[in-house]
Amino acid sequence: MKKILIIEDEASIRKLVAYDLKQVGYDVYEAEDGLQAKEMIENDTYDLLLIDWMIPHISGIELVKHFRARDVHSVFIMLTAKDEEENILEAFEAGVDDYVSKPFSPRVLLARINSHLKNKESTSSNVFADLEIDEKKRKVMIGNEELILTKKEYDLLCYFIMNANIVLSRDQILNDIWGFDYDGDTRIVDVHTFKLRSKLKESQVEINSSRGVGYILEEKNEERKD
Repeated sequence: MKKILIIEDEASIRKLVAYDLKQVGYDVYEAEDGLQAKEMIENDTYDLLLIDWMIPHISGIELVKHFRARDVHSVFIMLTAKDEEENILEAFEAGVDDYVSKPFSPRVLLARINSHLKNKESTSSNVFADLEIDEKKRKVMIGNEELILTKKEYDLLCYFIMNANIVLSRDQILNDIWGFDYDGDTRIVDVHTFKLRSKLKESQVEINSSRGVGYILEEKNEERKD
């Protein structure tokens, strides 16, 4: 069952959309502000997020930017009364998949949701070297073997793959994976990278240190694959 999170501070709209989605078989969750939504997304995985732009505490557009930077591959649909061209362009630049202006037709919204989830289902796997990443199930396979990763290790690996062959500083990794509100230091990056590196020993990729800077994910050369 597909999981959808509705992030909307207007209870009447949120409840109406939730009812319609439940009627057609979706597993629906609700958040009434940006902080609640942020916590829910950090602790669970959703196939699609309906996000109102003007929500309290953290705006919808900031949520999109925040989680796109952390390699969250859910479908993002912005629901908003902002219908000026510059607003629409800003939303797409932030990483939304679709933009629906209020007031909207519930039937049209449902059709868009169905279409996006169908497309996502057909393109949910990525391959890098001998790693196959199933974004929908958050699973990584090496051949026929599943690579057992924690949630943070999975996020970190996807982030490295998205930035393959690029040296990433510890500060950059800390900000993009742990978030702007994390109080710790960059040693947490070293700890998780060390654990992830050890789990990738049998694969054709490796995470190398860049002295004094950070880390880089690369394919092993032929001499190091065996």
